[in-house]
Amino acid sequence: MLRERISRLSGVISRIGASLDADTILREVVENTRALTGARYGVIATIDLAGKNRELITSGFTSEGHRQLADLPAYVRSLGYSAEAVGSKTFLETPMRHRGVHVGNLLLAEKEDGREFTSEDEEIVGLLASQAAAAIANARTHGNEQPARADLEALFDTSPVGVAVFDARNAKPVSLSREAKRILQRLQVPGRSPEELLEVLTCRRANGLEGATDQWPLARTLSGAETLRAEEIVLQAPDGRSVTTLLNATPIRSGGGEVESVVVTLQDLAPLEELERFRTEFMDMVSHELRAPLASIKGSAATVLGASPGLGSAEMLQFFQIIEEQADHMRRLITDLLDAGRIVTGTLSVTPEPSEVAALVYQARSTFLNAGNRHTVQIDLPPDLPRVMADWQRIVQVLSNLLSNAARYSPESSPIRVAAVRDGVYVTISVSDEGRGVPPELLPRLRGKYMGYVGAEGEQKLQGSKLELTICKGLVEAHGGRIGVRNSGTQGASFTFTLPVADEGGASGSAQTSPRSSQEGSESTPILVVYNDLQTLCFVLDALEPAGYSPIITHGHQELSGIIRTAKPHLILLDPPPGTDGIEIMENLRELADLPIIIISTYGRDETIARALEIGAVDYIVKPFSPTELTTRIGAALRSRAKPEPFVLRDLTIDYEERRVTVAGRFVRLTATEYELLRVLSYYPRRVKTYNYLIRQVWGRAESESGDTDLVRTFVKKLRQKLGDDPIRPVYILNERGVGYRMDAPEDP
Repeated sequence: MLRERISRLSGVISRIGASLDADTILREVVENTRALTGARYGVIATIDLAGKNRELITSGFTSEGHRQLADLPAYVRSLGYSAEAVGSKTFLETPMRHRGVHVGNLLLAEKEDGREFTSEDEEIVGLLASQAAAAIANARTHGNEQPARADLEALFDTSPVGVAVFDARNAKPVSLSREAKRILQRLQVPGRSPEELLEVLTCRRANGLEGATDQWPLARTLSGAETLRAEEIVLQAPDGRSVTTLLNATPIRSGGGEVESVVVTLQDLAPLEELERFRTEFMDMVSHELRAPLASIKGSAATVLGASPGLGSAEMLQFFQIIEEQADHMRRLITDLLDAGRIVTGTLSVTPEPSEVAALVYQARSTFLNAGNRHTVQIDLPPDLPRVMADWQRIVQVLSNLLSNAARYSPESSPIRVAAVRDGVYVTISVSDEGRGVPPELLPRLRGKYMGYVGAEGEQKLQGSKLELTICKGLVEAHGGRIGVRNSGTQGASFTFTLPVADEGGASGSAQTSPRSSQEGSESTPILVVYNDLQTLCFVLDALEPAGYSPIITHGHQELSGIIRTAKPHLILLDPPPGTDGIEIMENLRELADLPIIIISTYGRDETIARALEIGAVDYIVKPFSPTELTTRIGAALRSRAKPEPFVLRDLTIDYEERRVTVAGRFVRLTATEYELLRVLSYYPRRVKTYNYLIRQVWGRAESESGDTDLVRTFVKKLRQKLGDDPIRPVYILNERGVGYRMDAPEDP
């Protein structure tokens, strides 16, 4: 029997140490403790560090008995004992402790033969309780480490820099992140995994020294515990393919100071090399553009200064005209360079307004012909072409650049054609020539950052002034359009760009219905978008239109009153001009009082948001924001105003649709001004309505005058009398001393 108990005890301890599942460990302990001691019932109750109960594991109980354990005195009474004294039944209880920390208790009851628990039983219970406590502590530590481990693994796998962990003993990779595998995939050898690929790669440092990866430099790092920082290493496959990386290596030491592993980070330098190539191309482009006018100026000046005998006045005037023209050309190039810099930094701004396409095209043709060009410009525009949203000066600049580009690479006797056609929500404008066209293999280059390319020997392989085309691309995209090129027929090239359609006569003022959502028969909700910059406008339109809203866009706020009266929007998105927060606009326009307004701004200060909400804005969104956040907040604002529910506060009921006010079922007759004052106070309850706000919203005055405070107080006094509101202890209209008035929300106590 002793050997059997020792064998069983050893098996229990072995199984406890092999598991990290707390529930499994506790059940194993309580069941085997019963079996080893002959107890009829067994209970393990664990507690956390705060002393609160955690798990309750039982053995030998019926389901009803397990339930009754929730009330221990009741359970004791169910066994036939009083709650104060245990009686003659046998119990054995021992605390479970790990390193002095109390983690629970192990309880046994009623030996099957009715005898008392022996000292041997106590030793077994104490031993198993100690083992269980250690296992529970380990399981909890493991459970606490799992979230941190999951976070670390997610960070490791999603890192934009490749990460590899090597075992210092054999220099073999233990794990590779997704980015590290992507970098190595460019050198992939058929039949080899990324881990096996590291064994055949060759490393080359910036100074030209080479070695195999299993010998140098990683092996040296692993063996000598050397730390590498920002080493430019070229990894080369046996077939000659290579990847340039920026390598860092950090050894991880054990408590005894020995290197256990090495963490290596690999940054792919290909994007940086591509950026450097772009920079080189841009500098080549700039030098190429400036060289021609500078050569003309230099040549003309040298001719005038070196002429012997001196030139006549007519000849000198001709050379001076050349110098002036080329100087003007250089000034335009410098302006283009500044624009190109703004495009790269994302600071190029445009001010689009509703414009006639024909006016833009004819202005560009006049500019083109006045510059001395002799090509014929043929214009083909349909009569029903809608207006477009365009910055007049900038789009004329785009058209002039494209006309100059076409003239530069087409015979002088051939015409240049300008056409336009409506394409859904855009107008597509094309400029076509009959020149050499673009080599098909180079057409994809025009989709890049710069619309131009210079060959190794300086030969220009794409049409046009690359700087001018780069400016065109940036300006068109700033308008929310796209620009591209294709070969037209057997010869020549056709540059096309798009501009968004403007309003075709809907709202008054300068508002335009967004063409991307204007469809016949559409019953989508109209949203007035008062935009400040085009980038935000495009982002807002891309969010509103898929959600079923019909945006009405306007750039300025000067004519908001007329636009609101004619377009009748259900909600206003207000993107204030730079340097403002939108509050002044809301304060000065009475028409905004009855419309839900959501302010979109870069100002995220708490006092600004609180002030905007106080004067009537339903929401305040701080840039940047997601499309989902925008549409969700718009939906919430519209739902609250779609069909206003009657305002009910204690006995007071305001039916907005019927303009009816009752107190305890009694109809209250109010004047128009009294009702408007009560309506304004009840809208957006809890918010304090200042005297100036009430004067603007109720009486329609832009500015408060002397005596207006007394006017508001007089009407509030009359309103309280009709509502039966005690001015000493009001329950409906509450006074904010020196500021104004407010009403509680219906759910307020």
